[in-house]
Amino acid sequence: MRTGATLLRALPFACAAALLLTVQAVAAGPADTARGDAATARGTRLYVPAANPGAYSQSLDLLRDGRLRDAAGILAMARTPHAVWFGDQSPSVVEKEAARIVREAGRQDAVPVIALYNVPGRDCANYSGGGASTTAEYRAWIDAVARGIGRHDALVVLEPDSLALLPTDCGQDDAEGTKTEARYTEVNYAVDTLEPLARTKVYLDTGHQGWHSVNSIVPRLLEGGVERATGFFTNASNYHTEDANTWYGTLISSCLAYADKGGDSADCPDQYWPRTDAQAWLDTHVDTDPAQMKHFVTDSSRNGRGTWTAPAGKYTDPQEWCNPPGRGLGARPTTRTGDPLYDARLWIKIPGESDGLCLRGTEGPEDPERGTVDPAAGSWFPQQALELVRSAEPPLF
Repeated sequence: MRTGATLLRALPFACAAALLLTVQAVAAGPADTARGDAATARGTRLYVPAANPGAYSQSLDLLRDGRLRDAAGILAMARTPHAVWFGDQSPSVVEKEAARIVREAGRQDAVPVIALYNVPGRDCANYSGGGASTTAEYRAWIDAVARGIGRHDALVVLEPDSLALLPTDCGQDDAEGTKTEARYTEVNYAVDTLEPLARTKVYLDTGHQGWHSVNSIVPRLLEGGVERATGFFTNASNYHTEDANTWYGTLISSCLAYADKGGDSADCPDQYWPRTDAQAWLDTHVDTDPAQMKHFVTDSSRNGRGTWTAPAGKYTDPQEWCNPPGRGLGARPTTRTGDPLYDARLWIKIPGESDGLCLRGTEGPEDPERGTVDPAAGSWFPQQALELVRSAEPPLF
């Protein structure tokens, strides 16, 4: 009698692929809370774009090796709703691609998550450096995105790291702060162009709760035009837990409401306060209707095991954000959060794609935590992808 693995190897390629799809659909169905939203009101289902081709190649390689569970896990991850990233395309290309995505999502009765990543000086010219060359070029690009989206549904994650990592933060500005002023101009222009679209919601950058305090990020959000946006996002491409993210989001939203009524954001509690003290402050100082407050979304794509802490003293620059080992997928995306301020839990970062060449203060070229040369930012990273699947919390199946 042939084993299951032997039988799989004997199947024609197309049949094996079909079997894998069937296994994935059965295994992932109950856990895929985002797809469960499809039975509720229109606009709650989140769009599933085509995955990175590396995910399909890896799943089929695993299938050929008889590693059915790993293969199904990679495919389940790839077929979970996640963001579509736009950056570096020409205006004509991004307009066509945005139009294609929103139309395809509409046919699925779903809402796409679109991450825009093209601001000048993005990522301080580091691993994900690039972006438009000038403010005028960026405006033309945003105009093209807006034409592509049109009157369709879209959740726009606007420029990760654009406010948490200003040009002045990385020593790339002049004494007058010209580039930082331009950054605020660019973000405001994107808000004013995209948020007025009929069915588009725009969320601004906060980095994550391990980076900026509430008192630090709130003035940046205000300068970036958050009062005219739906709200903000947190933890994009990072690993902080659901609890940490939602508390940080609640504090930021509350501080924005306090500032809107004339309060000083420097007085707001931050994420480092004891929660009982912070909650008592909120109860005393913030009485705005949640419907009138700024809402937020979070990234749970890789936070199932929380953040990674490098061994003490091992690295001069541990780069704890960069392809950390032993992480897992987080809770699946959904718009049903049970919190009036919390619009959606999303997979903003595409899990399985590398953060870049992580050297952790060494000469390289290998990542000393992994013993391999990490793929370039955005490229498929099979080793990390399998880690995320195997350590998913909650499990994929």
